[in-house]
Amino acid sequence: METVLRIDPKDNLVTCLRAVKSGEEITVDGEKIKVRGDVPQFHKIAIEDIPKGGICYKYGQVIGKASVDIKKGDYVHVHNLVSAKDFN
Repeated sequence: METVLRIDPKDNLVTCLRAVKSGEEITVDGEKIKVRGDVPQFHKIAIEDIPKGGICYKYGQVIGKASVDIKKGDYVHVHNLVSAKDFN
């Protein structure tokens, strides 16, 4: 079974299909990415660096903006993402 799900080529976030531990490597489109923090099942991991204010894509859709600089492999959730529903 795959570890993560990426739907659209523009996605810079992937969804974990199982819980992933810090330090574990995931593979996305042939690239190995070291996970930087424990990530619960069905939560998100950044697959590229996203600067503060950068747009976050999942399933080909804008889901929010980075509230801080996000590094490749970081767990992405409410602590570092402002939801698109909260955009002004």
